Amino acid sequence: MRYKAIKFFGIAALLLLPLLAGAQQPQSEEEERKQLRQVIDQTVASYETQFGLEDWQSFYVDSILTHDYEALRVELRELRNAKVSNADIYSTVQDKWAEQIYLSLQKIFTEEQWNKYLKSGAARDKKARDKRAAKRK
Repeated sequence: MRYKAIKFFGIAALLLLPLLAGAQQPQSEEEERKQLRQVIDQTVASYETQFGLEDWQSFYVDSILTHDYEALRVELRELRNAKVSNADIYSTVQDKWAEQIYLSLQKIFTEEQWNKYLKSGAARDKKARDKRAAKRK
């Protein structure tokens, strides 16, 4: 299932939409945070169902996603405010935080959960990130 990848890039698209659309007034910070919270809540609920997370794991997943997506949002906003137009820079930032989430989730998932996570699209996403990173070098 590509649910995680779709969610991650969906969030990135929401955060970049004002830039890409050439909007005069980007989303307010409050609106961005509200949308981000909704996506995180949906992702945690999906992971609970998909991977059978324990309560403590749900707490950590929520904490990881909240921290890392907020950091991604801030970094993307800074790029947008600096009027950076190079899409590769945005992609690099997204990959950095996707990798951070990947590594963090690996620490809290059981082996069985991790294998399900990888099969749900995370392994393919990791391979694509690694390929983009190699191309950048």
